Order: sequence, then C-alpha cells, then structure tokens
Amino acid sequence: MADSSFRSISRQRDASVIAESPRALPFWHYLVAAVLGAVNTLSFAPTPHGGWIELVIFALFFAWLTRTDNWRSAAATGWAFGFGNFVTGVWWLYVSMHVYGGMAAPLAAAAVALFSLYLAIYPALSSVVWSFVAGRARFGDEDIATAHDIDASQRFAPTWHGAFAFASAWALGEWLRGLVFTGFPWLASGYAQVDGPLKGFGSIVGVYGVGWVLALVAALVVQAIHHFRKSRRLAYAPGIAAIALIVAGMLLSFVQWTTPANAPLDVRLLQGNVKQEMKFEQAGVDESLALYQRLITEKPADLIVTPETALPVLSVQIPQDFAVAIRNFADNTNSSILFGAIGVTILPDGRATDFTNSLFGVTPHVNGVYRYDKHHLVPFGEFVPLGFHWFVRMMGIPLGDLARGPVAQKAFIVHNQPVAVDICYEDIFGEEIARTIREQETPAGILVNSTNLAWFGNTIALDQHLQIARMRSIETGRPMLRATNTGMTAVIASNGDVVSKLPTFTTGVLEAHVQGTSGSTPYVTSGNMTVIAVSLLLLAFGFAFAPNRKRPGTR
Repeated sequence: MADSSFRSISRQRDASVIAESPRALPFWHYLVAAVLGAVNTLSFAPTPHGGWIELVIFALFFAWLTRTDNWRSAAATGWAFGFGNFVTGVWWLYVSMHVYGGMAAPLAAAAVALFSLYLAIYPALSSVVWSFVAGRARFGDEDIATAHDIDASQRFAPTWHGAFAFASAWALGEWLRGLVFTGFPWLASGYAQVDGPLKGFGSIVGVYGVGWVLALVAALVVQAIHHFRKSRRLAYAPGIAAIALIVAGMLLSFVQWTTPANAPLDVRLLQGNVKQEMKFEQAGVDESLALYQRLITEKPADLIVTPETALPVLSVQIPQDFAVAIRNFADNTNSSILFGAIGVTILPDGRATDFTNSLFGVTPHVNGVYRYDKHHLVPFGEFVPLGFHWFVRMMGIPLGDLARGPVAQKAFIVHNQPVAVDICYEDIFGEEIARTIREQETPAGILVNSTNLAWFGNTIALDQHLQIARMRSIETGRPMLRATNTGMTAVIASNGDVVSKLPTFTTGVLEAHVQGTSGSTPYVTSGNMTVIAVSLLLLAFGFAFAPNRKRPGTR
C-alpha cells in the first residue's frame, strides 16, 4: 500500500516536472524547419498556382512550431524557417554583387547568407510573440499524467487562441520587415497568393493582410486535424472556418472595386535588352541612345514607356539631336513619352548635385518636361547606409548614393488619363503606391513601373518581381504597365492577371490597349492600418487572456 502510494506521488511529481521544465529540441527539428522554409520558395513565381503549395507549407510550419514549449525554441524554429526561405528565395542578389558588381565570389555568397540571417529575424520574432501570446496551452492534465510520450505532452495544443495569435504575429513581423531599415518586403507570404485561393483579400487588406489570412487558415487546419484525432465534433468548427476563408478569398477575387474611367490608351512598352556589363560604358551609352530613339519613333501610341535609366546619362547631357527627334515625334504623332535617365540639379556655379533616378515625360504640344524622381531607394545600390561605404567600394556599381524624390508625386497626364509612375524596387511597397493614389489631386487610373532587372541575370528575380507587380494591381484595382530592360515587360489587368508579356532577354516592343479605372479599393482607402490595428488588438487581448496564465490572486 505504501509502495503504491509512493509510486502515485512519484508519478505526480514526474508529471509536474514534465509540465514545468522546458525540453531541448533535437537539431533535426530546426533542420526540418529550414527545409520547410526552402520548400516554401517554390510557392512563389515562377511556380504556377503556388498559393496552394504555400497553404500546405504554412500548415506544416505551424504544426512544427507547436512542438516548441518555450520562446527560445519557438524563436529558433521561426528563424530556421525564415533562413531556409530567404537564402533560397533571394540568392539572385549574389548575381548583382559578384557578376555585375565585381565582388569576390566568397564575399558575395557570405553577404547573401548574412542578409538572409538578418531577414530571418522577423519570422523568429513572430514566433516569439506567438509563443508568449498563445501561452503554454498544453494537452489536458490527464494526458500529461498518463503520457507515455513525454515530448507529445510538452507541445502546445493548437487552439483558436493560438491560431489568431499566429496570424497576427506573422502579419506584424512581415510588416516590420517591410519597414525597418527602409524595408525589404520581398517574399512577403501574401505574394504567392496572387496565384492562390486567398487572392481576393488583397484588395481589402493588402499583401500583409493576405499573409494574415494565410497564417490563420494554416493554423485552423492544424487545429482541425489535431482535434479530429480525438473528437471529430471539435474539429468541425476550425475546419469549416478554414474552408470558409478559402472560399471567401476565391469569391472576393471576382469583386470589382473600381470602374472603367476615361478613354482607353494605346501603349507601347519598350524592352531594349541592353547588356548590363556595358550599359554605362561609352559604347553602351551610344548603343542605348540610338536603340531607344529608334524604338520610340518607329510607331506612334498614346503612351510610350522605356525602362529605368534607358538613357544612361545625366538629363542635361542628353544629345540635342535625340531631344529634338523625341519632341518632334511627340508633337507630330500626339504621342506621350516616358523615358528613364539620371536627373541632376545644376547649381549657379555650374556644379552638379542631387543626382536622382528619374523618369521624364514628354507631352505633345506642352512646353516643359514632366519629372518623377525615385523616392524609395535601394540600399547599397542607390544609397549607402551610414558606415557601409567600405562595402559599396568593393563593388563596381555606379551611382551608389542618390537623392530622394518626394513620397507622393503628381501624376503624368496622358490625354485625359492620369498615370502614376514608379521605378523598379518601389513597386514592392504597396502602402506607398496606395498613398500616392489617395493624395493625388486627380487619382491615377493606370500604374506604370519602369525597371531594369538586368542586375540579376536570368534568375527567379524577374518572375518574382512580376508577381509583386500583380499584387499592386489587385490592391489598387488598377492596371499596371511594366517596361523593363531584359524582362519581364508586361501588361497586368486591374484584377492582377497578366494580359500579355514579352519573352525575356529579347529586344522588342509590347503593344496593348489599356483601360484605366477610377474609384478606391478598401486597401487604397486604409492602407496597412487595418491589418496592423486588428493584429495589435488581437495580440493584446490574447496576451491578457493567454491560456494557463496566472491571474492576480491565484496560485
């Protein structure tokens, strides 16, 4: 009898120790998380219908995260997932630094690895927040007391509380990644849903909101599967909620938040395919000037757009014969022209200052030239962060420190259609494009992105950037025109579908008939504030009422 009592007390003590003592997860746990992150890269372009793949990957990641029982292991799991995703998803930065920047291969590879380590901080942070807010929500006490599988008894049990905490923490982590140190929201999880079932939420809550819904659906699926193993009745609610969100995302993609406005435009998008390694050499400059003069003037259109820095010279150095030819062509054919060049301010003493990455617009029969100066500059490529000039000197990239244009700039008017322009990297910041549309005196009905991705060679960066541009059309309800040097030059409809595009690494012209729109999507109206506010409120509520959190006056 005494022996039996002793064993009973011993089992209770062991169960208490198991419940209170965190365990060390094996190395392979984090290796699996990194592999899941690497596989998640396949969710993004050029994979067709990658959004469905992403749903599966996120469900597996959340299930793996529930194995953790303290914030440290949660952080390491999120960090491993993020590193696997980023090192395989942005490896093309190596091409720009080594192939075109001239940096030694080992240093360029190390730079990509270190950058990926930094980016992985954000999913790690999201995992930590989830761990604290979800609380130590374990299996029932009876499972702990009789557990034969000690590890299983230590895991978080998927709950509604944990599902909303995961969605909110994940969305805030991605938003911070797009904000801190000027931001790098490339591979934000919502982008894969451009070809996935949750696409329709983009017009309402933007790319970060789509990521929020994605994370919630994944957590609810895990919750439903977990409960199904024990009680099918408890699995119905999360399972039905997950299916409802997927169906809602699919149906919302058919909702048209904007309406056609003004006369359609005939547009010509130019793709010069100028080799990056010779673009800024004199031979390359001469070739570019001759090529784009020919491409611009060979056929009229309502709007003709060149790629970013198609004219690789200072605006004040554009040859007179080129300028006259373009002006005469515009006036004689009633064609509006947007061309990329380097802007500059000339001081009274003749010194050049404030170099900018700019687009210049020529409007028929209108004196003067429209000018757009890029605002959101690329770190190390267009501006040098404090203390990093030594890093830029290791590369041969010209124009490493440029001046910024204003955040919201006026539209370029083509006939009666206002056009909002941005340059290259700027179109990964949906909030800034939405703000531009909100603040323009006459809101633009068509978006134009002029870019040069030749820096990244023939890599997935081209497909990923096109996918990002498609999300901007979904968020704003406006068509997007993309003129690129090597690809992907494309026309994107207001619902995010690609209407037409040119083959990459070819010289050509994409011609299209484009209808502008007017009106505002919910995302244009509120930007990222909806998902940020909802996430913060849910996390605050969740932290205050976390399962198993001791209340004042309790033991």
